[in-house]
Parts: sequence; structure tokens; C-alpha cells
Amino acid sequence: MLKVTISLVFFFTLFIFHPSAALSVGYDSSQSCCPMNEDIDRTLLPANPPMQGKDVVDLQEELKALNYYNGPTNGIYDSLTQRALRKYQQDHYLKNDGVVDWETWHSLALNLEKPVTKSEKTLPPTGDMAIIIDTTTRKLTVLSDGKPYTQFNVACGKPSTPSPVGSWQVVHKATNWGTGFGTRWLGLNVPWGKYGIHGTNKPFSIGSYASHGCIRMHNSSVEKLYPWIPKGTPVYLIGSPFGVPGHGHKKLVRGDRGADVFEVQRTLKRLGYYEAQIDGIFGYSMEAGIKKFRKANGLPMDNFVDSKMYKALGL
Repeated sequence: MLKVTISLVFFFTLFIFHPSAALSVGYDSSQSCCPMNEDIDRTLLPANPPMQGKDVVDLQEELKALNYYNGPTNGIYDSLTQRALRKYQQDHYLKNDGVVDWETWHSLALNLEKPVTKSEKTLPPTGDMAIIIDTTTRKLTVLSDGKPYTQFNVACGKPSTPSPVGSWQVVHKATNWGTGFGTRWLGLNVPWGKYGIHGTNKPFSIGSYASHGCIRMHNSSVEKLYPWIPKGTPVYLIGSPFGVPGHGHKKLVRGDRGADVFEVQRTLKRLGYYEAQIDGIFGYSMEAGIKKFRKANGLPMDNFVDSKMYKALGL
């Protein structure tokens, strides 16, 4: 049986983010913390001067991994890269025009994904479902009747846009929901933004901190997961509410959103300085609570959360 370590940070998370706080929040498709275009790939075209960028580096690395390209990964969509791409298109029954559109990106991703290992179960689980995503190990574990069933590698949010640590539910499901989300989308009821579990056309990002906060999976993996997970399935995102370990606590100002804001609100409310909804959105009510707390604790009269305030809060 798959072994999963439920660490202290998991219990810490469950106490901080009680499911009732998350489950009462509806899904708002207008929220934009995990933007629709976070994974949308630019269409690359033969041009003079040639197109350049990180996406060209990605293309060169992917073509190299598939043994179609042996030139430098210089981020320039030059004639050598175009010839390699055209050969790939020809071999995979794509339009042989040197244009790297979504169909070509998607084909590259599918051919680069690691094959399913023999140890992975293929039959669907039959019990009550739950998902645990450990942002420190970048692993997604599927639970059936409370027992680990199988596990997938994932990519989580970058230090500047961390994944929303907390206890959530799947409230939205879609197939091919925009080119930025691969072939499947499982939306979560995070109150401060639009986040979900989805596929990706950036297979090399799996196992790293790379997204705008969403959880990326290989398309083949999320396609396997998708039919198992009904709406209402609990999803426990565990880790530090302050983002990727080793990057410190971000200074919080009005307008910020995230798990770090959520945790400061929760702490201020417990201490009697905040009365509004704990929603992870730094608004005027939170600003008023911060001013009260700073005054009561001898801190400079400011309207933000800095290192001194974090320390005074015990965070």
C-alpha cells in the first residue's frame, strides 16, 4: 500500500483552515488570482527577426528531449529550431508549417509525459474520495475511504504566487476549460481567487514550484483523476500559509490576497482585533484591526503587516 506521511504541518493546517470556513464560500468565476492565461502558450511563428523568449527555450528543451533538436537552448526561434519542429510535426501528423500553436504544444506535452508505472492502479476507487496535496513535496495523494489509493507528482505555486494552503472542496469540473488548463479542470472554492487542479502543456514543470497558485498535473494524470472526483470532494492543501519554505513572510498591504492574509485574519480574530469574515482578502476591516493591534502592542502606527507585527502575532 502507498505510504503517506501526514505531518504536523497537515494537522496545523486543519486547525487553521477549518473546513467550515472554506465550504461556506461559493465559487466565483470572476476571481482572478490564478489567471486564465497562466499557462497559455504563445503561438510561435517563423519571423524576421526571429521570435525569442522563455517559451522558445521550453520548445528547444522539449524537442531535444524527444531527440529532434541538438542545437543550443538559446531561446531564439531560428531556422535550426524550426527545422526540428517541422520534422516533429511531420512525424506526428500535424500541419507541417513551423507554427507552434496549442495543438503542437499539447502534442509535445503528451509525448514528454512519463508513462504510467506498473505500480499505479488503473481501476477506479469505490469509496468516499478525498485529496491531499503536499506543497512541500509536490505530491497529490488520492484517498478512498480515508486510505491512500494512489499518488501523482504535481507542480505548485511559485514563491511569488503560492498555492492556497487550506481545506477546500471541488466545486467545479470542466473538460478543455481554456487552453491554459490542459484537458481537465477541478475548481476549488478558495474565497480569495480562482484556483484548481488542472493539466498543463508544460510537462517539465511537474515536481516544481512553477504555477500562479494552481496545482498542475500531467494531462494523462488529471484525465485519470477527473472521473474519480465528484463535486464536493474535500481537498486538503497542506504546507505553510506563508508560501514556499525558505522565502520568508511577505509584507502584507491592503489589496493583498492569499493564505498568509487568511492566517493573519484568523489570528487577529482570535485575539479580538478583527470582526469581519475571514476570507483571505486584505480590506478596510482588516486594516482597522491591524491598526488596533499595532497600537495595543506598542508597534509603529502603520496599516501593514511587517516582520515586527508577524513576530508580535506569534507567526
